[in-house]
Amino acid sequence: MKYALIGCGRIATNHIKAVLNNGLELVAVCDILPEHMQALLEKHGLEQDPSIARYTDYKQLLAEHPELELVAIATESGLHARIALDCIDAGVNVIIEKPMAMTMADAEEIIRRSEEKGVTVCACHQNRFNVAVQKTRQALEAGRFGTLSHGSIHVRWNRNRAYYEQAPWRGTWAQDGGCLMNQCIHGIDLLRWMFGNEVDEVYGVTKQQFHDYLEAEDVGMAVIRFKNGAVATVEGTTNVYPKNLEETLYLFGEKGTVKIGGKSTNNLDVWEFADETEADAANKGLEEQTSNVYGNGHTSLYADVMDAIRNHRKPYVDAVAGRNALEMVLAIYKSCKTGQPVKLPLEDFASEDMKGMFGDGCLHS
Repeated sequence: MKYALIGCGRIATNHIKAVLNNGLELVAVCDILPEHMQALLEKHGLEQDPSIARYTDYKQLLAEHPELELVAIATESGLHARIALDCIDAGVNVIIEKPMAMTMADAEEIIRRSEEKGVTVCACHQNRFNVAVQKTRQALEAGRFGTLSHGSIHVRWNRNRAYYEQAPWRGTWAQDGGCLMNQCIHGIDLLRWMFGNEVDEVYGVTKQQFHDYLEAEDVGMAVIRFKNGAVATVEGTTNVYPKNLEETLYLFGEKGTVKIGGKSTNNLDVWEFADETEADAANKGLEEQTSNVYGNGHTSLYADVMDAIRNHRKPYVDAVAGRNALEMVLAIYKSCKTGQPVKLPLEDFASEDMKGMFGDGCLHS
């Protein structure tokens, strides 16, 4: 299957690992900075491969490679939607790094146009493939929790000034958003998915405590009311001293309790069910080793997308999943802006609607 990667920054190495692990044919890479492409290819021993074309203009890439079957988009967030729509219009299946878009209107248009063109779109929420997450999902689908009572997601990480200085788009409303949109959206995706997706109301508060050189928030809290009666909380921050602490998901039901912990929801810290079986012993204390906070899920996500394309089915994490995660973040933002709870579905709202909320930032001015 012929493949190209658009965007060769921080997350790109996980995509290349997934490409190599799944035997995709890497046709081209694209980045506005040639040194990013060079560094990425060197890291994976591909810099001498003459079959891999390099582009600084993704439109040229698409025009010159009509044979492409799959493209991944790993640019700054504010460009995801535009590039995705151009790929869809070219008839190319696409994996979009989170967030899928920065506005509800763009997310809805990606869904609409991909369905119209018959193009497969996957939102890159790879943590759904974590072993701990999959075990929990299987228990949930088997009814082992009984009725869900409540839950929470905690993303307690550190991002210092050096991180934001890596790229001029970081921490801006137009291209990135804050900790909820960038760091916490994976956990928010897991929370909404586990609790049935149907959300009634969101009430949120965000603040900028320590990162006054940015436009966006560095801590966000929210209370979620689901239509099935369950309630949940969200805590996301980049203010934890001195380094990443945890990404933890709790689910509490009448017959089960699970705590998925670790740096990126990769361990089963608590696994308790009323109908305990011998097989449960292996889940207690399960730890999946990861090399970074992005986890190991990209390889499994890619394998699923390839199978979805070949068998003309929706991928495990489809465009609607990407839209749902984005909607949760934007609902928290809107609630913070208005000071009121926000009912879902969310009518059009954009990250840029938060502009001026915490000042204009000065890091990249």
